[in-house]
Amino acid sequence: MKIELPFDLAALAAADITLDRALKIRKESEALYAEEKYEEALAKTIEALRELRNHSDFSDRDFKSVLVILLFDLSETHFMLKDYKQSEKELETLFKVLESLLKEDSDIFGPMHVLAMELSTRILRSRKKTLELLAKQQINTGVLYEKVSAGMAAATDKLVESLRKGAEMMAQTGDYRGAVRFYMEAIKLAKKRTGRVTRREVRMTVDMAKVMLHSRSEAARARRLLDAVLPHAVAMENVELEQEILSLLERIDSTEDHEPMWKAFFDKVQRAAKETYRKVRGESADGADKDEADIKEDPK
Repeated sequence: MKIELPFDLAALAAADITLDRALKIRKESEALYAEEKYEEALAKTIEALRELRNHSDFSDRDFKSVLVILLFDLSETHFMLKDYKQSEKELETLFKVLESLLKEDSDIFGPMHVLAMELSTRILRSRKKTLELLAKQQINTGVLYEKVSAGMAAATDKLVESLRKGAEMMAQTGDYRGAVRFYMEAIKLAKKRTGRVTRREVRMTVDMAKVMLHSRSEAARARRLLDAVLPHAVAMENVELEQEILSLLERIDSTEDHEPMWKAFFDKVQRAAKETYRKVRGESADGADKDEADIKEDPK
């Protein structure tokens, strides 16, 4: 969203009322992205994609043009949130939709393919760097465990922070299960250290719930954790944390309601893209056969 996209958005908006509504929502997302409000920008991009599901023809070129723009926005925003695994998954979907469009018009859609490849490279570099940092972080965590075991109580706080950082890095690389294990250990040690639930424990629980939401089977567990820490956030009068928890609970409800629709939506889009690609390829082959026949029939 922070880069120039190779599309005439005004023309796309004028082509269809559904596309117009989706692009208007995207403008709101762009404004939030520019303010570095990435979570809110992400929510708006998802809202725009939901609007796009109302389109009557998933094989329509204008529809697919808007779809690839929104998929790129989605992937770029997840990248800015350091959720590299999710960003990469969304790029894979984008490439599938883009494949047929490239066959139709490489001049217009070629630059989008280049942008997607550049983002893919950034993701790979970031994941590699994160893995390197994670290896160093785990060594540091091991040293701190030894100090805590030796009775150095002051090392506990450092160990909790080290585990938290390790969990964050694991989530960035796509190791969500490992991240949850590290968060759980950090929360357990932090509670043992203080003997009560503080802002730090609530913050880590919220971050752990976010990681859990990458797995559909973990959504119910994430909800229970958020329900458990919400009263603590309210008691602390921490409005920011309270709003974040409520937003995540709303997101869980929304995901549960729309998950089958999302799957059906992307399945239909991908089928439509493949069908268009086959038609384009078939027409090209027919044209080539006709040209060859004309040459054979030409006595010259």
